[in-house]
Amino acid sequence: MKKVKILLIVMLTSATSLNIGAQGVSINADLVSTYVWRGTKLSGASIQPLLQFTKGGFSIGSWGSAGFDGFLEMDLFTKYAFDFGLTAGLTDYYFPGTSYFDYSKDTGAHGYEINLGYNMQGFSVSANYMLNEAGGAKTAGGDKYFELGYTRKNISLFAGAGDGWHTPSGEFGVVNLGLSATKELLISETFRVPVKLSAILNPTTKQYYLTAGVTL
Repeated sequence: MKKVKILLIVMLTSATSLNIGAQGVSINADLVSTYVWRGTKLSGASIQPLLQFTKGGFSIGSWGSAGFDGFLEMDLFTKYAFDFGLTAGLTDYYFPGTSYFDYSKDTGAHGYEINLGYNMQGFSVSANYMLNEAGGAKTAGGDKYFELGYTRKNISLFAGAGDGWHTPSGEFGVVNLGLSATKELLISETFRVPVKLSAILNPTTKQYYLTAGVTL
């Protein structure tokens, strides 16, 4: 796991240092009313920045969430999108407050997850599998999450289920049902703000969320 982590950092550092300001580098930030991930609320209102380098089907980057309530998450990721609709990747989840250089099994600060997805004509399916046992990352390893989705124009439907830390008992269950809609708000003739609303129901925890977000 330590070798995987070092490889991700080296690749991200190289990509950003050599290509910053060049074609393929993208940066943006979302402001969301509530940070809900896979049907679980992780924090309230948050700023979520993204730094990404893309060349061809290959992407590598870093995504984070900084909640006004103090919650912090800072991730690294890499993925490759094949031209027939398949995407394969690896995500490193890190929660500041734990030692960034702790890779141990019991108190480790990082959770590594394999991500697979397939998209075709608006339909999508994804499968995710947590590799390691890292106490600091709040995962026991072996956690799974699957999601089906359908997008038409600006409306998306999704249904997700998982086990491990996705459910209170750790048993497999449906945790993420909902609908998202996007729209661009016209601020001026030359300035538009993308807005996204999501209605999310978690049948396992019996919680419902309505969230809003804008891309800055």
